[in-house]
Amino acid sequence: MLKKLFVGTALTLAVSSAGLFTATDADAAEKKVDMKEVNVQFVPSAQADKMEAKTKPLEKLLSKQLGVPVHVSVSTDYNTVVEAMGSKKVDMGFLPPDPYVHAHKKYGVEPLLQSERYDINDKKGDGSNKKNLTKTYRAMVLVKKDSKIKNVKDLKNKSIAVQNTTSDAGYIFPIVDLNKDGMNVVKNSNLVTVKGHDQGVMSVLNGDTDAAFVFDDARNLVKNDNKNVFKKTRVLKYTTEIPNDTISIRKGVSKHDQKAIKKAMKHVANDDKQGKKIMKDVYTWEGVTDTKDSNFDKVRDYQKKLEDIK
Repeated sequence: MLKKLFVGTALTLAVSSAGLFTATDADAAEKKVDMKEVNVQFVPSAQADKMEAKTKPLEKLLSKQLGVPVHVSVSTDYNTVVEAMGSKKVDMGFLPPDPYVHAHKKYGVEPLLQSERYDINDKKGDGSNKKNLTKTYRAMVLVKKDSKIKNVKDLKNKSIAVQNTTSDAGYIFPIVDLNKDGMNVVKNSNLVTVKGHDQGVMSVLNGDTDAAFVFDDARNLVKNDNKNVFKKTRVLKYTTEIPNDTISIRKGVSKHDQKAIKKAMKHVANDDKQGKKIMKDVYTWEGVTDTKDSNFDKVRDYQKKLEDIK
C-alpha cells in the first residue's frame, strides 16, 4: 500500500514538473529580446497630450511581439528624446532627420527604419494623396488665402510660426530654401515658436501669425475641426525634398535585440491594423521600410547651410 502511494506520488510530481517545465519553456520562447523592457519615445508633431493618447496602444502591440514590457511616452521636444537615448533612458526613438543626425554624431544612435508616406497631390490643393509611397516629403510656407503676401520677399517684417530649431520641416529647410531665394527670415522676419505643426496651421488660420512653416500637408491635422482650412489658406512656397522620419535605436542595444525590435516594429507598422492606424494618426505614416545612415547626408548639408545664415 505504502509502495503504491509512493509510486503514485512520484508520478504526480513528475507530471507536475513536466507541466511546469513546459510552461517555463513557452514563456522563454515568447521573449524575443534579451532586454528586460523596451522604452520607446515619440517626438511631438502635434499637442503632446493628444499624441500621448494616440500612441499608448503601441505598448500592448509591441509587448505582444517582443515578449517584454514596453513603455511608450511623448517627449517635450526633439532634444529631450535625443538626450534620453544618449543616457539610455530611451531605447527606441521616433526621430525626425535633424535630431537623428545629431543623435548619431553625439551618441552613436543608428537608424532602424524609415517611414513611408503617400505623396501629397499638391495640384489638387486639398491635402489628398497620390497612390505612390515615398521616403521623402516637403515643407511648405503657409499663409492665409487673402494674405497680401504674394512672394517670399513679402515675408519681410512679417510674423512666422516655426517649430523648434531642430525641426526639418518647421525650421531648417524652409529657412535655408528661402535664403536661397534672397529672403533671410532669421534677420528680417519675426519667428514665433509654436509646439506642433497643427498649432502652426492654426496660428495662420486664426491670424496670430502671417505665415507658418509646416510639413506638406499639415492642414490634414486640423481639417476635422476646421473644415474650411484648405479654402482659407494657400501655399506660398514648397521646399526641396526632405528625408522621412526615422525609428532609431540607441547605442548599446545588441544586434540580436535590434533585429527583433526591427522585425516587431515592421509587423506593427506594416501589417497590424491597429498599429497602422496609430502610425497614420500620429505622423501620417503609411508604413516603414529599411534605411541607412547615408540617406540623411542631405540633412547634414542643410545643417551647415543654416549655420551660415545670421
